[in-house]
Amino acid sequence: MKTFLYSIAFSLFFLSPYSSNATVKKATNLTEDQAPKITATAILDAYLKLKNALVTDNGKNAAAAGNELVKAFAAFDQSKLTALQRKTYSEIVDDAKEHAEHIGLNASNIPHQREHFDLLSKDIYDITKLLGAGREIYVDRCPMYNKGKGAIWLSEVKDIKNPYFGKAMSTCGAIKETLH
Repeated sequence: MKTFLYSIAFSLFFLSPYSSNATVKKATNLTEDQAPKITATAILDAYLKLKNALVTDNGKNAAAAGNELVKAFAAFDQSKLTALQRKTYSEIVDDAKEHAEHIGLNASNIPHQREHFDLLSKDIYDITKLLGAGREIYVDRCPMYNKGKGAIWLSEVKDIKNPYFGKAMSTCGAIKETLH
């Protein structure tokens, strides 16, 4: 009987759900007392400015917002994060910062900005899941971007305003998730 109980305990210990986003999930599965209520407001605000500039096909404003986002990453106070949140944030932010920098350097190349925005959106999604949005944020998806592979973006409004196709196909997409 003792061997049976040990084998069950051993099996449960090693059987855990696998996720490609496991680090973010582990960091967000903290109890209310363990996880501080911190949101990345300045980061999210700069990202939304960037998204809105791409919606209107404005590469210059997208570049300015990309540069603002780089500054928001640098100014973000990690001191109130748990060790696991800090580690996860650090793993995400380096890539996100690089994409924001590329967007900032390419004011005259909107297609290139959009390529980096696709990758940046995934990073901002992960950061928002990790830290919280502090408000209602919609995760939208365009199924046609990137030759039909699709792409997500975060939005502050329910109306679909597609940053990947801008004015050419401004309403292509659908809400896939709501974050808070």
